Amino acid sequence: MDTKNTERTESTQHSEGAERLLLPRSREANERLHAMIPGGAHTYAKGDDQYPEHLAPVISHGRGAHVWDVDGNRYIEYGSGLRSVSLGHAHPRVVEAVRRELDRGSNFVRPSIVEVEAAERFLATVPTAEMVKFAKNGSDATTAAVRLARAATGRPRVAICADHPFYSVDDWFIGTTPMNAGIPAATTELTVAFPYGDLAATEELLARYEGEVACLILEPATHTEPPPGYLSGLRELADRHGCVLVFDEMITGFRWSEAGAQGLYGVVPDLSTFGKALGNGFAVSALAGRRELMELGGLRDSRERVFLLSTTHGAETHALAAAMAVQTTYAEEGVTARLHALGERLSAGVRAAASAMGVGDHVVVRGRASNLVFATLDESGQPSQPYRTLFLRRLLAGGVLAPSLVVSSALDDADIDHTVDVVAQACAVYRKALDAGDPTPWLGGRPVKPVFRRLA
Repeated sequence: MDTKNTERTESTQHSEGAERLLLPRSREANERLHAMIPGGAHTYAKGDDQYPEHLAPVISHGRGAHVWDVDGNRYIEYGSGLRSVSLGHAHPRVVEAVRRELDRGSNFVRPSIVEVEAAERFLATVPTAEMVKFAKNGSDATTAAVRLARAATGRPRVAICADHPFYSVDDWFIGTTPMNAGIPAATTELTVAFPYGDLAATEELLARYEGEVACLILEPATHTEPPPGYLSGLRELADRHGCVLVFDEMITGFRWSEAGAQGLYGVVPDLSTFGKALGNGFAVSALAGRRELMELGGLRDSRERVFLLSTTHGAETHALAAAMAVQTTYAEEGVTARLHALGERLSAGVRAAASAMGVGDHVVVRGRASNLVFATLDESGQPSQPYRTLFLRRLLAGGVLAPSLVVSSALDDADIDHTVDVVAQACAVYRKALDAGDPTPWLGGRPVKPVFRRLA
């Protein structure tokens, strides 16, 4: 890290020194962002409220597993691009594929041959799907799946898994969150929820709204593995109650297997949605599924048409080229296995560091090795935003940008080892805060905030 932007300061209540990161250019850039862009970012999860006060770096550039901020500081980055950059920034195979297409034009008045090639490549990668349609973001794909399910079943209600944090920016989901301003209650009332891993509760929900639920939509796995028989049980429930089973594979796609969780666990949904890792940072998502359903949005079906997905930029050639390069790289270089190996090394190191510092019950690593998150718990074992702030602040001071611990394949052993060392230092301060019963002296300002909240 650039030492010109760090200094030693002492807490007003404690004698030990602590490195404090100074980000003057980032602070200025954040002010400019807020002056022109609502929220200061184009994704709420990237907002500066998600970081310790005055410690929200604005990125200049990235390469591999590292990013540099506008102040000249270098960080090891985790959760790159909100999990989308799984191969690392500026991956050469992806960049070269994109460059080739840019010289050939990116958008035309008719489909390009690249759309044929990209669809063939995707359906070979996800063989459980029979048709695919590309878009630019995950929200459009999941909303299209919901619309398709409603059209196919003639039913109004959507059943979402309540234990999964995000599905779409559209009303059918956002209306269920604390940020539901502007969404009619009549819309929100059509979305109901079921708990993950509980087949009995899901069956009870379907019985309560018998003949009304168009689809069950969920992430097939997140920070917990599906209980034995759970996904196949959902498949049976959907069939028995006549609703559509939708897997949101935005995160599990590629990270669980090249074909997503459905490829790993062997349960075939009716529809599934992919994005994030599919483009390694380029804007591409996909809705895939059974031909019988997908053709409702086509031109070769006699049933009433569904306005499925129709986007001007949905088939930009360079984004589809990026997706094909990503799929080739995963297949030829064993990327999923590498993500798991890196995650295993990282999780073991972080757990050992936390345990050694006496905070193993408070800094908790969760999730599949390729998709690790962490929890910061207070003296009572409850999730704590102040303790998360303390932890993030110490990581940033050590050159680690880690809103999660989600790995990219560009990390190497030295990156992991450095991260574990920084985590150990953070955990030492965490222990002192726990002993004091108050993390406030170590926060340096207001705590970080949850994304979904009613008031700013």
